[in-house]
Amino acid sequence: MTNTLNGAEAMVRMLQAQGVQHIFGLCGDTTLPFYDAMLRLDHNIQHILVRDERSATYMADAYSRVTGRPGVAEGPSGGGATYILPGLIEASESSYAVLGITTDISVGSYGKYPLTEVDQEALMRPLTKWNTVIRRADHIPRMVRSAFRAMTTGRSGAAHLGLPYDIQYDAVDPSDIWADPELKSYPAYPQAPAPGAAEAAVDAILSAKNPLIVCGGGVVIAGAMDELDRLATRLDIPVATSISGQGSLAETHAQAVGVVGSNGGTDETWEMMQNADLVVFMGARAGSTTTSRWEAPGPATRIVHFDNDPMVIGANYRCEVGVVGDLRLALAQVNAVLDQRGQGAATFGGAAAIADLKTRKFAEFNRLAQSDAAPIRPERVIQSLMDNLPPDATLVSDPGTSCPYISAYYQLPQPGRHFITNRAHGALGYALSASLGAWFGRPSSKVVALMGDGSFGFTVGELETVTRARAPITFIVFSNSNFGWIRASQYADKDARYYNVDFNRTDHAAVAAAYGVKSWRVEDPGDLDRVLREAIEHDGPTLVDVICQNLEESNAPVRRWMG
Repeated sequence: MTNTLNGAEAMVRMLQAQGVQHIFGLCGDTTLPFYDAMLRLDHNIQHILVRDERSATYMADAYSRVTGRPGVAEGPSGGGATYILPGLIEASESSYAVLGITTDISVGSYGKYPLTEVDQEALMRPLTKWNTVIRRADHIPRMVRSAFRAMTTGRSGAAHLGLPYDIQYDAVDPSDIWADPELKSYPAYPQAPAPGAAEAAVDAILSAKNPLIVCGGGVVIAGAMDELDRLATRLDIPVATSISGQGSLAETHAQAVGVVGSNGGTDETWEMMQNADLVVFMGARAGSTTTSRWEAPGPATRIVHFDNDPMVIGANYRCEVGVVGDLRLALAQVNAVLDQRGQGAATFGGAAAIADLKTRKFAEFNRLAQSDAAPIRPERVIQSLMDNLPPDATLVSDPGTSCPYISAYYQLPQPGRHFITNRAHGALGYALSASLGAWFGRPSSKVVALMGDGSFGFTVGELETVTRARAPITFIVFSNSNFGWIRASQYADKDARYYNVDFNRTDHAAVAAAYGVKSWRVEDPGDLDRVLREAIEHDGPTLVDVICQNLEESNAPVRRWMG
């Protein structure tokens, strides 16, 4: 470390001190000092140049999800600052730690109508957990520390730092370059529940006749999967999840019900929600999708709620017991209470009920998954992926056509974050770029990105980034030449009055090939399994363009379209 640092160098050194290993970003005029510092200084940070600032934050988001460390994205002033917003709000609402750094015009130019002026602090305030525009170079170290503390403690979320051009040249005292090592990953400084809370939760659960645990993303974020497994197994209690909660248990676990709710849930899993006399929400906000717009649990259902955010407890349901604290610590306390009471034998008969449920749930899926009909059924794609992907594969999906099928039917064989989708705001174009962030974060895992052809058009330019990185990601495009989710909604809600949802068919395989991606176009269901196997095994990026059935013609597991 040199005896003097300028502001840009101080930012690089602070990111290094915080343990940052990858930054996803896009260059701009106001970024020149920062990029020069990245070039000249000796550090172990890899910068990945992207083609769109939205993609940078989507990459940082998925990177954070698979590593448990803050993801970092950066972009320039003006348009760059506005483009970086979608990924920050998705990460913040989904409780993942992502830092957005936007360089800015000079502080000395504020209010003089310079090119690319925008009030970044006001812009980012409603979208992030913590946010500031730094106005003095000597504030850089403590503002970076504050951002990491905010992102990683309590309910994790996104933070934003604005870095004006002129202060990147001002002096910073090198002795202030330090970081708290606890903040390199999250949840940092986890807090245990209040005394007596775990006991009260156990009392409530054991007094129920037909309890159901419903897990959200908080279980995986907290790393509470082993404690949940122990609890569910010892009590033989059914465990359902939201889409974000997938991975709380392996889908193949005897106590795993699967996804419940209006997206990715089925009539069979919904029976569990309707029949429960006590629902235990764990790291789930009991939002509109998981509860099918609060249709269930009903008013008579007892509620126990575990979450590290006290604002969530009682927000949507009257809560009999609220347990506020880190999920891993909370469930460890619950298991300790059961240990003390000698409670270890099976209690609620969940495994038998779930086995029957899954037999009924998969009967129709298995029939459609073997269909030779063309266009290709989405179920056939899901089955082929299950047959050909390794157990530790990572699937990344846009929220459109592919998401409900994966959530309902793909049997994730391992717990943990192996399925990623942007459930908070559902922006299209997420999966193609996020998959690269997932690969940088966990390169040992085979990454597969799934999307509709509408989504593909949003961020197709990142195929160049993927080929430059030589990332062996497999992209699967469900092609039906329309924005399928909206078309299916117009079919179900507007008596099939279709308006402005269809577009021309594109040869996505040819587009991918032009970027240097090995690609296939599949129309015959008989070719699907062979092509997917070749694509998955290829040592490099691949794309399979699947000509598939329209969503409104399918048996999509979306409750308002079914029946």
